[in-house]
Amino acid sequence: MQIFGVDIGGSGIKGAPVDLDRGDLAEERFKVLTPHPATPDGVADGVRQVVEHFGWTGPVGLTFPGVVTGGAMVRTAANVDKSWVDTDARALFRDALGGLPVLVVNDADAAGVAELAFGAGQNRGGTVILLTFGTGIGSAVFVDGVLVPNTELGHLELHGHDAEKRASSKAKEDHDLTWEHWAHRVQKYLAHVEMLFSPELFIIGGGVSRKADKFLHFIEGIKAEIVPAQLQNNAGIVGAAMRAAKAQ
Repeated sequence: MQIFGVDIGGSGIKGAPVDLDRGDLAEERFKVLTPHPATPDGVADGVRQVVEHFGWTGPVGLTFPGVVTGGAMVRTAANVDKSWVDTDARALFRDALGGLPVLVVNDADAAGVAELAFGAGQNRGGTVILLTFGTGIGSAVFVDGVLVPNTELGHLELHGHDAEKRASSKAKEDHDLTWEHWAHRVQKYLAHVEMLFSPELFIIGGGVSRKADKFLHFIEGIKAEIVPAQLQNNAGIVGAAMRAAKAQ
């Protein structure tokens, strides 16, 4: 069975049909740049371009970088235009896609769902936390495989700032940090999250998961196991499709 997944990020909008039996992309993903400012209409047009690239006419699952309730309503918009707040994203994307059935979920929640089903979190009980490091820091918290949605742990305070302002991969680029220096910031953030939630496993997702060999060995003193996401930057696409399929 195939369902289309779209992952909306602060820098890019990417999508592809997903093979739900394998938990992998059925075709090579297609990406367009996220417009700036990332307004609802601008992002919806980018989503339309991605879906139309494949000539897709079935259900579509979409991620969004913020709190999403009921598969539709956007409640926060930290890394996109503030006009997203209180937008009915499901109605917006359904209209942009000519009436196709859509479901919208938090981006990190989608990535976490995919990693628990097909990736680094398979068959893991207890508390598992996936953290996506990109334009911001997204989080997905699972207790014995059950998702606690919209946790937004990237906005925990770290040294007087939102943690994502200090430890996201964008912060690494903005401040021209070495991998070691950035890893030390990530370590402090993980220690804070561990103090609050005592997870058995941290899964590190987002684009940096492809480069885990450059920084994971610098992170010390964390009791939980730390592993890179196996689906890497495709996890959001896969998870969005999974959630959309479940809603059918």
